[in-house]
Amino acid sequence: MKNPRLLTLHALAVFSFLYLPIAVLILYSFNGQGVGGFPPHDLTVNWYRILFNDGPIWDSVLNSLLVAAAAMLIALVFGIPAALALDRAQFPGKALFRRLVLLPLILPGIITGLSLLMLFRVADMKLSLLTITLGHGTALISVATTEVFAGLQKLNRAQEEASLDLGATYWQTFWRITVPNLKLSIIGAALLIFTLSMDEIAVSFFLIGRDNTLPLEIWGRLRRGITPEINAISTIIFMFSLIAIIFWYRLRTKSELSREIAAGLADAANEC
Repeated sequence: MKNPRLLTLHALAVFSFLYLPIAVLILYSFNGQGVGGFPPHDLTVNWYRILFNDGPIWDSVLNSLLVAAAAMLIALVFGIPAALALDRAQFPGKALFRRLVLLPLILPGIITGLSLLMLFRVADMKLSLLTITLGHGTALISVATTEVFAGLQKLNRAQEEASLDLGATYWQTFWRITVPNLKLSIIGAALLIFTLSMDEIAVSFFLIGRDNTLPLEIWGRLRRGITPEINAISTIIFMFSLIAIIFWYRLRTKSELSREIAAGLADAANEC
């Protein structure tokens, strides 16, 4: 690189653009004078005390957590078999099936939400947290499929073949060999699905009933102006997201280390 300083400055500018607004949001969650005014004065945790006594916002947090957990299960239950079918099976229309699986990732959320709303109206289903859960789970199946499929592409099938040769059934091989080797991909897909569901607003907007999710609760309050409570709950969400990222990174590092150790032992055994 002829000018590493220019590259460093460019990297700093990019990261500042990405993360400086988050730092400002966290800082203003402690601002005693509310949102306005710079620099912040009278730093306090009173906004967090007010937040913890705010019943409606915590009800929306609970709703979002329930929806995200259920959507994660739905997406994984349908996404893992879909990924296995794409990787292992040969059937007519496989190329079309692969494109249809990826379609929810390409479609705008407003199209997905509107089409699901029409479907639930035809089915005479009352809009509620159940419809939001089904909508999120359906829209995020493609995420589970692509993540697990990528893990299957890296999977060494020698262990599966050895298991089948030693008399294990396909089901036993799946649970004892395939799933443990896909653990990192499944956990990564689960965390991504959970995060996207917690953040989803376009699909939720069309499928919401009487109970709000957290993004819609925040959206409703922002229409009346930004309050430090919004900054406080956003800071808490950011911290939990950061913890989830660190957790996944540690799992990945541990898995890669175990794989390197296993490969080294195998090479040593072959040399002997």
